[in-house]
This record gives sequence, structure tokens and C-alpha cells, in this order.
Amino acid sequence: MFMFRLALALKMTVEELGERMSSKELSEWIAFNAISPIGDERDDLRSGIVASVMANCHRTKGQPFRPVDFMPFAQDTNQPRRAFNDLRRMMGKEKK
Repeated sequence: MFMFRLALALKMTVEELGERMSSKELSEWIAFNAISPIGDERDDLRSGIVASVMANCHRTKGQPFRPVDFMPFAQDTNQPRRAFNDLRRMMGKEKK
């Protein structure tokens, strides 16, 4: 998946990337991506931060929103539990 994101960022095909880039340079790009992700994931995080700040400004009670709440493709390991608790709150049965 990373190779496709890098190819898009560099405006070339994956095949061209394989032909033109050395193994050493690819390793450096992988390390760079670990520090500063390339592509949509970083964009989603930025948007999630802005959306969570706006939502929290207008929140009256309950748990504060997190950026991941506004990132549709993020892996949220607490999502099933949060959905259950949200449903309980909507039904007027706060979690004890």
C-alpha cells in the first residue's frame, strides 16, 4: 500500500518507482513516512482535529470528541464499546 501512496505523491507509476528508486532510497522514504505520513492518513488527521475542536466547542455534556471520531477510515479499537455506550445514552440509560 505504501508503494502506491509514494508513487502517487511522486507522480509516477509503481513500476516506474521500482525502476528508478534504489533500495536504500526506498528505505529512507519508509522511515520518513513513519515520522510524517504521506497522503490521505495525514489529511484525515488534520481534518479530524479541526472537526473535533468544533464539535467540542458546541458539546454540552458527555465525553469529548476525539479526532478519530471524524476519521472514517481510521482503526478505532474502542469503536464497538463507544457505539454501545452512545446507544445507551440515547435511550436514556447512562452507563453505570
